[in-house]
Amino acid sequence: MAEINLTTGKLPYRLTNDYLFRAVFQARPKALEGLCRSVLHLSAEDTISVTLQNPIELGKKIEDKEFILDLAVLINNSRYLNLEMQVYHDPNWVDRSISYTSRCFDNLNRGETYDQVLPVTHVGFLNYTLFPEYPEFHANYQLMNTENHQIYSSKFRINVIDLTQIELATEEDKKYGVDRWARVFTATTWEEINMLAQNNEYLQEAVSGVRELTEEEKIRQRCQARETNAYWERIREAQTKRLQADLANAKTELANKNEELANAQAELANKDAEITRLLAQLENKQ
Repeated sequence: MAEINLTTGKLPYRLTNDYLFRAVFQARPKALEGLCRSVLHLSAEDTISVTLQNPIELGKKIEDKEFILDLAVLINNSRYLNLEMQVYHDPNWVDRSISYTSRCFDNLNRGETYDQVLPVTHVGFLNYTLFPEYPEFHANYQLMNTENHQIYSSKFRINVIDLTQIELATEEDKKYGVDRWARVFTATTWEEINMLAQNNEYLQEAVSGVRELTEEEKIRQRCQARETNAYWERIREAQTKRLQADLANAKTELANKNEELANAQAELANKDAEITRLLAQLENKQ
């Protein structure tokens, strides 16, 4: 059982910080096992072996974050599970998640046949709603026929867990505690995160990992670097949206001006035609 966390007050960093997310679940394999069980809807009776495929040197700066998956996990040596925390809005998330999943799906070794491809599930924890017109807590995507919905393959899956839509969690997700993990990720105080972890050894392990790692200076530096990066990403996103809005308004204004000009030209043409007609009448009278 993980040690009791008596820390109080505001969390130094939430688990939505992707560096802390990665560090905690690498440092605490039991917490990683619990998260995997939850998102895969595995019961306590299901045997599970979890192997992290992409460990990092904790405290060391990560280069090229855009191309590094947070957690690549091998389950029971028979399936892959990708876990990715995304706090700021990424307009390329759909293509990015497909790319991550495709790379992992290409897992055959020399001499193996295609039926030996191990299934891959990519789970993205997003702190925003990917498709605002279709809000959903836990969305599941597969390859299927668009007409009759026949599944093309169940080996290639992409799941999106929306941390801003926890209230939409289904009874199935609640049964396996997916909503509880989401609330732990978004908790802002020690009191809140400790309360959520009560009576759950996996969540307690994660909370203990947060406390232990955020006491290390190098870990805090890396977490702050990710917070700073996320801040500037939000600034860039806001600037991009503002520029796009300004451009749209400018295009609308230009279209209106062009319409006004076209109307003026049409009116001028009508006046010219009227003058020509009147001149013709005058000549006929003479």
